Amino acid sequence: MTFVVGENCINCKHTDCVEVCPVDCFYEGPNFLVIHPDECIDCALCEPECPVNAIFSEDELPADQQEFMELNKDLSEKWPNITEMKDALPDAEDWDGKPGKRELLDMG
Repeated sequence: MTFVVGENCINCKHTDCVEVCPVDCFYEGPNFLVIHPDECIDCALCEPECPVNAIFSEDELPADQQEFMELNKDLSEKWPNITEMKDALPDAEDWDGKPGKRELLDMG
């Protein structure tokens, strides 16, 4: 099993989760983070650290966010690894909880 970064991370990109990951399985895009499913050891340390509740265990991923399992897998193969905490995006607080953010995902 793995953990999955979901929609609410888009345009927030807090990195508190990165700081606690013992296996450095997070990857960073322009406005989103992903978890590499083959590197995640299911330790669950990242989930409670996310201030916007955007991380889910694979079996608890909301039905309307199932596509994020594949997005995490695909984008973790393309984006660079992130191992240290950074500042969240400047307007992260404004984006927390807004619906329909999927269309704003920058896959750059």
